[in-house]
Amino acid sequence: MVSKVQIRSQFDLMNELTSLLIDELRVCEYSKAEYYQLPDITSVDENIIPESILVKKLTGEIAHRAILNSFTDIYKKESLSSRVLKRHPGLLVLKNADVMALTNRIKQVNKAKAAFKECVLAIDNNDARFEAVHNAVPNLITLAAYRKIHFQSESPFSVRFTWMHKHATKTLTKKMALEMLDKSAGYRNPRMIDQQKWQALVAQEQLRVASLGDKEKLRIRRPTRVSPQVNVRYTAENRYHVSAALPFILINPQADVKLGTLPDYQKPESHPRKKEYDFLVDRLYLEQVDK
Repeated sequence: MVSKVQIRSQFDLMNELTSLLIDELRVCEYSKAEYYQLPDITSVDENIIPESILVKKLTGEIAHRAILNSFTDIYKKESLSSRVLKRHPGLLVLKNADVMALTNRIKQVNKAKAAFKECVLAIDNNDARFEAVHNAVPNLITLAAYRKIHFQSESPFSVRFTWMHKHATKTLTKKMALEMLDKSAGYRNPRMIDQQKWQALVAQEQLRVASLGDKEKLRIRRPTRVSPQVNVRYTAENRYHVSAALPFILINPQADVKLGTLPDYQKPESHPRKKEYDFLVDRLYLEQVDK
């Protein structure tokens, strides 16, 4: 069993290395610092999926301070949601930096973050895990502490920002899907004035699933909150994207690298997943898995 001392010790190491990185970044020269401030999400609004998100762009010294502060934003704040985490998209472009020393430091921080996560997840029981972590580090938001710091030291063609629609995926058996629908039939749906109509809708969904073979594999692909991401491109074939939950650090790039900004988010008029997939139960985003 992982002890409180072990959790605290691993957390302190992660914290110490993060502080050293911040101190080193504070004295580094930079050619660009941009921070894309997103609206705070309160505990009251955490279940509301926004159709638009306004981005406030900060630049220069104000952005630089916001970028450095973002690496220690790992504690719950009064009235703000701890379920929907604050994201800190931004871009810090360094010049004349000691590439080896800085990349080694960032890798040390990320390694310590991974070790802290491994230490916490070694506790199997969710309730025991929550209690152990919050006894060791009060008010910590563990998912925020786990966040990896992304960087690039080989100059790319471009670094741009966009919004990604992610999906939570869960695989089910026919039996599990029917049990889920059975529970659903007992719920009261506030959007359906007539409870009988609601139960009739669920009954149709149950018939659809019941008609499948017992060995049929099913999957729920439920859309989750949109999130900012960084797209790094070298060539049309050589490109990758990473989360923009924390600012992206670009170390000593060439002068002609193309840099983008994070635009405001506006929900598409029609959800792309609805077009791409033929859902068995549209309401639950339940689909059959191709064999």
